[in-house]
Order: sequence, then structure tokens, then C-alpha cells
Amino acid sequence: MSFKLGIIGGTGMDDPDLLAGREEKFVETPFGKPSDALIHGTIGDVPCVLLARHGRKHTVNPTNVNYRANMWALRDAGCTHVLVTTACGSLQEEINPGEIVLLDQFIDRTNQRPLSCYDGSSPAAKGVFHIPMAEPFCKIMRKIVGETAAELNLTCHASGTAVTIEGPRFSTRAESNVFRSWGAQVVNMTTVPEAPIANELGLCYAAIALPTDYDCWKVNEAPVDVPACLAAFRKLTDGVKKLLIAVIPKLAAYDWTERMQALKTAAETSIVPGSDV
Repeated sequence: MSFKLGIIGGTGMDDPDLLAGREEKFVETPFGKPSDALIHGTIGDVPCVLLARHGRKHTVNPTNVNYRANMWALRDAGCTHVLVTTACGSLQEEINPGEIVLLDQFIDRTNQRPLSCYDGSSPAAKGVFHIPMAEPFCKIMRKIVGETAAELNLTCHASGTAVTIEGPRFSTRAESNVFRSWGAQVVNMTTVPEAPIANELGLCYAAIALPTDYDCWKVNEAPVDVPACLAAFRKLTDGVKKLLIAVIPKLAAYDWTERMQALKTAAETSIVPGSDV
């Protein structure tokens, strides 16, 4: 099968200079416009499409990101896989700011977002749809990314649960401690509904979470704020760019036939029979 990677860059990780042979395309989808132009190009001769989740000038807050349009646009552009970065706060002592967490689970604490393409809002996505979500993130992609991070001497946690809050505010200390008590590793604002929609559309999806702070649970450190978050994220970008450049050819070389068929079957069997008339 042909491989094409969609890359969704979070804050500071939407650098178009990652790509060679860049070409910008503004598109429309049945769900409206994506966050910004799709930037087509290659990384190590692998075809890729880069999309700035919040817009290249960070003009879209987490609630207002058009997750459905973003994923639909990447699929229509021919992407088979999506690899994203997401800034987050660490909820556990052993996960230090500046390290990497490869998400394998999420807890949804959002409350204002369309959570599915299959909600009756567009004739392009008909039917009542119940996508399985036991494993929201591709374990094969996670494994390849983790092995590559180790080769680059990047500290990488092979798994982690993200609590996705609505935002745009950060957590209270009470909330942060509740999330810790649940055993979650990080807190962010964008994994939901991005991950489940990717699964709905049959896209192989993985997320590189980048802790910039300890949220606000750690009373002997200053609570997270925007200047501290951005400053910490800037320190992470070089290492993560190196990781992307190194891992993308490995992802492209893998035989994805079986995995993609499983995703297709899951999507096809998630529509309630007869509901898509």
C-alpha cells in the first residue's frame, strides 16, 4: 500500500521548513475549513502533509479547532497515517518537562466539541456510528517512534494516559490532583476529539505528547502559565524535529497492509446496519 503521513503540529511544532518541495493548498470539507492550509511536501522522500492545529499564527483556541475538518482534509489529501505533537502538563513526578510521552489512552473531559463526523450534520457521513476506542492510538507507530527516540537518546515514556480538558483555561489545583488520583500521566486540550475522529476515518494515528510543566499540582513550583509553557516548548522543538525526520522513513518502510485493513474493517462495522439511508 502507498504511505502518506499527515503531521499535525501543536504549538511551535508546525514549522513548514520540515518539508522539502512545499506546496500550500487551502481546502474545504463537508465540515468546513481546516485550521489552516495543508502544506504538502516530503521528508526523506516520504510524502507528507503538514497542518497547524491552531493555525500558523495560533489564532484558534482548543475548543474551536475544527477537528472534523482537519482529519477529513488529511484523509482527502491521501494521508493514511497521522502523527501529531501535543503540548501538555505532567501529572506525575517521574515524567519531567522536556521528555516525551507516547500516548496510549485518553480520558475525555471536554464538553463543548462535536465528537464525531457521524452526528447527522453532513450527508457525507451518514449513519449512527459507534467506533471502538479500547486502543485509540496505533501501537505499531508508538513502537517505531519509541525505538527511534531511544536511538536519538531522547527520554521517552512508551505509554501514557492523557486527560483532555476543554480549556482554554488551565486546571485548578483541585482538578489537577483529581487527574493525578486517576493515574493519568499528562493533561492537555487537544487529544479529544482528534484521536477518535482519526479512527472513525480509518486513519492510523499516534500522538507525541510533550510535557512543558507540572500543571499546577506541584506546590513547590510555579503553576503553568503561557510564557512558561511557550518557553519550555521552544526548548523541545529541535529534538522533536530530529525525531520526526528520523522516524518518518521507518514508518514508510513498514508493511501496513494488515493494520490498515483492520482499521477499515473497524470503521465499516461501526455503522449501525440500516442507519445510513
